[in-house]
Amino acid sequence: RSRRGWPPSRAPPPSGRARRSRVEGLLPSPPPIVASVAVATVEGPPRAEPAVGVPPRESVMQIDVWSDVVCPWCYVGKRRLEQALARFPNKDDVTVVWHSFELDPNAPKESTESHGELLARKYGMSRAKAEEMQAQMTRTAALDGLQFAFEKSRPENTFAAHRLLHFAARHGLQGAMKERLLRAYFTEGRRIGDNAELTALAAEVGLDATEVAAMLADPAAHANDVRADEASARAMDIRGVPFFVLDQKYGVSGAQPADTLLAAITQAWNERAPAVADGMVCEGDVCVLPGAKS
Repeated sequence: RSRRGWPPSRAPPPSGRARRSRVEGLLPSPPPIVASVAVATVEGPPRAEPAVGVPPRESVMQIDVWSDVVCPWCYVGKRRLEQALARFPNKDDVTVVWHSFELDPNAPKESTESHGELLARKYGMSRAKAEEMQAQMTRTAALDGLQFAFEKSRPENTFAAHRLLHFAARHGLQGAMKERLLRAYFTEGRRIGDNAELTALAAEVGLDATEVAAMLADPAAHANDVRADEASARAMDIRGVPFFVLDQKYGVSGAQPADTLLAAITQAWNERAPAVADGMVCEGDVCVLPGAKS
């Protein structure tokens, strides 16, 4: 078991189950971001398959990310990962693969309820308090160059969006599709549970609209891929997102600062012999599944 001083400038994390944010919905109350690392305790997800028609390329290291497209911290975490990789000297030898995670599998496919209304109803808080939480999240996102417009967004079911991301992966466009979905939802207020809207967004990134529409019309298409991702998350005891697995070995929980992610990526790169460690710490910069225990 590899437990060599991580993070380098901090004491080892406490043993036992991680302390997690108890806010269960789509928008947690943003705490100060605390550097923390957890290590996956299973063999890890499969290596990425090559896109259709593209010769396989052997990347040296794979980063697997579990996230949801209606998770605000996941968008922030994506941007911070990109910032970290931009500074990583071996970034051309790193492949990023996005995995499915549904924060609310029972969400409706169509909703007229706003984020503020959802928060107020779900947690018994005032609309003013809900709007304060949204404003804080918006300010946090802006520090990483993201523009959130919660007043436009309507929380809807994301299963179809995750199926679309698997379809995009087979065509070498998963990263572009992930970014387009996040921006469409958080900035533009586009409907993330509507097949016609998803098809239009897919066409914008270069996917064939006719093929996408046919895929989305078939509820079985890529459904097993989504469920497999979620099963992997359960096997690794991932209860909050974003969650990053580096080189099928190290796990990083939460939307950590770019510096922390860069240090973790660098360590994983430098320690590419198989290793498994335990322990998980996350102070709350995650969106947590309903029913997660602290």
